[in-house]
Amino acid sequence: MKRLGVTLLSAVALALGAQAASAQDKYPSHPIKVIVPYAPGGATDITARIVGDEFQKITGQPMVVVNKPGANGLLAIEELVKSPPDGYTLMVGNVTTNTITPILYKSKMSYDYGKSVVAVTNLVDVPAFLLATTANDFAPKTVKELVDYAKKNPGKLVYGHVGPGSYPHYDFAYFAKKAGDLDVAPLPNKNGASGVIQDLLRGDAQAAFLNTGSSAGNVQAGKFRALAVVNHTRLADYPNVPTMKEAGFPDVGTIAWNGMFAPAGTPKPVLDALYAAVSKALASPEAQAKFKKQNYNVVPSKSVDDAQKWLAGELKQWQTITSAVKIEVSQ
Repeated sequence: MKRLGVTLLSAVALALGAQAASAQDKYPSHPIKVIVPYAPGGATDITARIVGDEFQKITGQPMVVVNKPGANGLLAIEELVKSPPDGYTLMVGNVTTNTITPILYKSKMSYDYGKSVVAVTNLVDVPAFLLATTANDFAPKTVKELVDYAKKNPGKLVYGHVGPGSYPHYDFAYFAKKAGDLDVAPLPNKNGASGVIQDLLRGDAQAAFLNTGSSAGNVQAGKFRALAVVNHTRLADYPNVPTMKEAGFPDVGTIAWNGMFAPAGTPKPVLDALYAAVSKALASPEAQAKFKKQNYNVVPSKSVDDAQKWLAGELKQWQTITSAVKIEVSQ
């Protein structure tokens, strides 16, 4: 009888243990922290919050956005790679933070980026405008007029960007090179797109490449002029704004992306579950409508494995670009 009691207790304990393990294994079972390497209000922040809203509806668990701007994403990446690889700390980054920074600032990283970070999925492509401010009666209304102004006023055209080595920095530097080695002055702003917008509104900067999501409101309000759009085609909401190709600069400008990343070592079942939920979130009518309003293109990877190939390809492409266009960055 005693042996039977022990056997029953053991069976109950095993059953309870299995239930607890099952509950523990269910992903996600509690809120997820999503690190965004920029201040609130920019394209990357907007993307993270749209995905997070729909993710919570699907899984019942929130994605808590934590903004950690600075050092072109180094601070955010470092926090990510030091986090437990359990799927509960993620990062939504972009071209600058997750492909250019690992190349330009490799010596500043105490870890191997390629072995420490894993891509979950691409999320969206983000078109950009080549903008001119209307502050202080800045006159250029076309790309040609902007180039002519720069040629007639060497060193006086100030362009804004979100930091040395960022893709908007590369874009404008490459634009200046292709337009005839224009003598222009960069004005970095550590507060991301929102900081560059303030520089343009004050007239401290006269031009910049900025994503459509963060700048469209000021274009519509007449504060900025959209001289051209970096996209495959003209935008439906801006039919009179030519593409950079139509403006005579077919290979200038970056159609940026936002992607989701996790610490390397995150279990494959967790990555797959995360990918499935995020893909479902991106496909929801609510997310689709919000991204359309921002002029973002929803472009999820086909799988977690496909995301790894995508990230490797991006790193290879930017290795080529950073070798061709030399920009001084502090190490």
